[in-house]
Amino acid sequence: MPVDTYHVIAKYYDGAYAAKQDLVDLPFYLELAEQSRGPVLEIACGTGRVLLPIARKGIEVCGVDNSQPMLQVLLENLAAEALEVRQRITVHEGDMRSFRLAQRFPLVMIPFRPMQHMFTVEDQVAALKTAAAHLTDTGVLAFDVFYPKFEMIWARVGEEVAEMEWTPPSDPTRTVRRFFRKDSIDKIHQIFNFTFIFRTYERTGQNESLVLEETESFRLCYYTYPHLRALFLLAGLEAVAEYGSFSKAALDNQAEQMIFLLRKL
Repeated sequence: MPVDTYHVIAKYYDGAYAAKQDLVDLPFYLELAEQSRGPVLEIACGTGRVLLPIARKGIEVCGVDNSQPMLQVLLENLAAEALEVRQRITVHEGDMRSFRLAQRFPLVMIPFRPMQHMFTVEDQVAALKTAAAHLTDTGVLAFDVFYPKFEMIWARVGEEVAEMEWTPPSDPTRTVRRFFRKDSIDKIHQIFNFTFIFRTYERTGQNESLVLEETESFRLCYYTYPHLRALFLLAGLEAVAEYGSFSKAALDNQAEQMIFLLRKL
């Protein structure tokens, strides 16, 4: 069954991440998709931010997600695509810990940190085993998580921070601003809880007024490198490449990301 979450986030997701200047993962995943020649499985495909560009490259791609609001936006986005793009795409509802498809893929990807929504070791291993179960014998699993900056994780708890703003294409008189408030941190389980706040402002002449405010709670776990390596062993996977950035920089003390390419043992 689909999970009825992301009610608010789904509405703003495409606008927010189109405006996010430091989101540079797409070329990395597109290169992997082209090298694989498809078909590609994207786990936690959301509204299609990565899935749609892959299909536009002429590659068959299958997307799975468990959020009904996100999948609804994806279906709306699909309707705006050319027929030949739509024909390359299949979409399924499913939980990344447990879904199983009959098909196997030379490339399985989990882009933009869905693994950070797995909050227990049991769920983390189950998600990796699900991905591994859909690989061909020589297939590759690619995913990323952020490299934890512990000084930042503990900073500014309870403060509201402005993150980004954009103008909705449907109404150029309005501006949406997204704010972030870190609410609490679970040090033992490596989880932090926060709230996204979306405020919509309307411009009239030189004046601007708040016309809508919506919020949604969110949480993420964070990983250390040894933690991830242990999870790979438990899931029957081994790393064949690892990077500290989407430009394939070394995974070292300067790393901003932890990006892995894995194969079945």
